[in-house]
Amino acid sequence: MRTGSNFLETNLNGFSGLCCHGEAFNPHFIGYPNSTEILGVSQDDRDNDPARLIGEIKSQAGALGGFRYFHDHDPRVLDIALEDPRCAKIILTRNPLDSYVSWKIAVATGQWKLTNVTRRKEALAEFDGAEFAHHVDALQDFQVLLLNRLQKSGQSPFYVAYEDLPSVEVMNGLARWLGLDEQVEALDDSLKRQNPAPVTAKVANVEEMETALSGMDRFNLSRTPNFEPRRGPAVPGYVAGVVTPLLYMPIKGGPEAEVINWLAGLDRVAVDGLISKMNQKQLRIWRRGNPGYRSFTVLRHPVARAHTVFCQKILSAGPDNYRKIRETLRRKFKVPLPKNGPDASYSIVDHRAAFEGFLEFLRVNLAGQTAIRVDDAWASQSQSISGFSDLSVPDFVFREEELAEELPHLARRVGRMEPGELVTAAKDTPYALEDIYDAALEEKVAKIYHRDYLMFGFGPWR
Repeated sequence: MRTGSNFLETNLNGFSGLCCHGEAFNPHFIGYPNSTEILGVSQDDRDNDPARLIGEIKSQAGALGGFRYFHDHDPRVLDIALEDPRCAKIILTRNPLDSYVSWKIAVATGQWKLTNVTRRKEALAEFDGAEFAHHVDALQDFQVLLLNRLQKSGQSPFYVAYEDLPSVEVMNGLARWLGLDEQVEALDDSLKRQNPAPVTAKVANVEEMETALSGMDRFNLSRTPNFEPRRGPAVPGYVAGVVTPLLYMPIKGGPEAEVINWLAGLDRVAVDGLISKMNQKQLRIWRRGNPGYRSFTVLRHPVARAHTVFCQKILSAGPDNYRKIRETLRRKFKVPLPKNGPDASYSIVDHRAAFEGFLEFLRVNLAGQTAIRVDDAWASQSQSISGFSDLSVPDFVFREEELAEELPHLARRVGRMEPGELVTAAKDTPYALEDIYDAALEEKVAKIYHRDYLMFGFGPWR
């Protein structure tokens, strides 16, 4: 709101080949506050089937039809519009502080449009820091959503800034972009800018506003950058009970084997007797067949997880799918790995140096600076859980050190009153983490997995 959209609409409707139907999908009215229908479609009809109104607008005779859409309008409409490449997208923006102050004044005066300056009502806006922060967050989230959706579908919107609205050249350029040959010589001047004074002259509590604005991180200085590729829900890795309605959503590099063995013990079956390697359809079937089921995942401390992955995947010849990565680490990244794996001459000093070399690789790999994939085994745990949420989030996120207490409690929730004990993970070989751990290692890992430390509240490993 208060971005100049009324002025933009008025000037779009000044072209005979264009017809904008106002806020066609405002949840509180249809088109305009006193309207009852658009092109024969009532508000009730629209709410029941928004696609019907869109169809009427698209098929109207004599003009290219459209409407104004705000971030709090019917969300079903946004998907329809964004997915249709034949729907032209005009994105109007304004300095969020200006739009906020304008909105506050409009609320205070009840004047949302001005056609006669002699009837202008005056009031000062009362700035509310928390309210403004919410206002900015909502705008930014919506703009990023539009940007990403249009990028992914290969569409190019037409951006108009509030300051561009009085430009007849910009309006004519917009008309050409929409495919019209028609041009106008002047813009509609019936609407007047309501509050032309500087922002500081329109706010009652200027000092409070300045203090609040000084505390806002306008340039995202405190944002933790994330260059990792997005991850999917990884459904084939999920493990479900045959009888017990529990669904384990593993994070690679964590205590997978220990948890899966525990889950198999609940059902008194072998590990391969559990349900795994599902696709999304099979997962939905399992869920429908297990009402009241519970899902969970397990976090491992980033230092312990990095060390385990290093020992199991990188240090020795390792699984086939990591051998090429291991050789690249040795040759290109100069990680001091023993050529044929550790032998009797491999010391704690060697192990510490090799692990630190691996951590340096993780630093640049997770920052998107290598050609090597960001593997599931060392991707950040926050990114893995984010991938889960594309399908569903786990009910419980446990920490490894809590499992001995939490898993039996979880089992009792789903009717297993005598759950077996969890066998804790064996120590890494050839050297355990405690053999080389110190504050310097913790600091290195904390910088690499800063998002995990921040999101999950990890402290020092010991």
